[in-house]
Amino acid sequence: MQIASVGSAFPPHYYDQETILAALADHLGERLANRTRLEAFHRNVRVGGRHLALPITEYLTLDGFRAANDAWLRVALDVGERALRTALDRAGIGPGQVDLIVSTTVTGIATPSLEARLMNRIPFRRDLRRIPMFGLGCVAGVAGIARACDFLRGHPASIAVLLSVELCSLTLQRERVNVPSMIASGLFADGAAAVVVGGRKSGLSGGPEVVASRSVFYPDSERVMGWDVTEQGFAIVLSSSVPSVVHEHVRRDVDRFLADHGLSLADVSSWVCHPGGPKVLEAMEDALELRNGELEVTWNSLARVGNLSSASVLLVLEETIAHRRPPAGSWGLMLAMGPAFCSELVLLRW
Repeated sequence: MQIASVGSAFPPHYYDQETILAALADHLGERLANRTRLEAFHRNVRVGGRHLALPITEYLTLDGFRAANDAWLRVALDVGERALRTALDRAGIGPGQVDLIVSTTVTGIATPSLEARLMNRIPFRRDLRRIPMFGLGCVAGVAGIARACDFLRGHPASIAVLLSVELCSLTLQRERVNVPSMIASGLFADGAAAVVVGGRKSGLSGGPEVVASRSVFYPDSERVMGWDVTEQGFAIVLSSSVPSVVHEHVRRDVDRFLADHGLSLADVSSWVCHPGGPKVLEAMEDALELRNGELEVTWNSLARVGNLSSASVLLVLEETIAHRRPPAGSWGLMLAMGPAFCSELVLLRW
């Protein structure tokens, strides 16, 4: 399977972190007992600025989950369409050549799902296979590529597309002021990404080959990351144990995955990792002994646009293909972690 292209799209509303911080503090008002603590959280996540789904003043008008979800659907269709069209154009194919679309989101709900609604905007074939995914969160960018490639192994002449749309800012709950929500309010952001992947007989090229993938589930870890679904919408579950989980599991999982393909860490020359946050990235660098800026593209993505949940690792892949392309024949690894708690790994050959 061959990754042919990646396209991304963002809402037009971009704000630096200090502007978002000031607006959020005013928005929370007297519900915010300690503004200094909120400021520390926002500055410690090392995010310089973020795209938001709405103009920053419009968040004050969202009076519940229905209003937030309506806004999510409207903006998600816009950025999703633009990301898909960009990816298709870069791959040099038309919508009618796509055989499967996998869509993923964890920041809103729609039935019919996003990719079905986008079929009324983009002229995909009527017999297009659709797989909407919900609930995987940050891990879904890598998982989505892996699931698309599972299909392509059985359909080697086919073409699949993955669409990720995440509008994290619309999940903010004004009545919930705790440590996880304060961290999330400074870390997560909005945007979309799409990836075109071709089977080995599709004739597509442009990016790395997907050699293999692996899913790893960690039992009894539901409260590490996820949502509590409340009357007001999605309330963030975010444990301080995430870096510890990285230390405990990632090195072993990566070593086993690589060994099954006759490889070791020394053979991997490029890393496409999800920017979970500074402590998570530092734990990953430590666990995998990455000492020479191997995660620079990931760190830069975090600083430039924040954490876009499932879309972020696809932005890192886009940047790697466009501006940091590794030498031909070298090995790479895509890696993300997310709710369950779990890991997804994809082995790349450039």
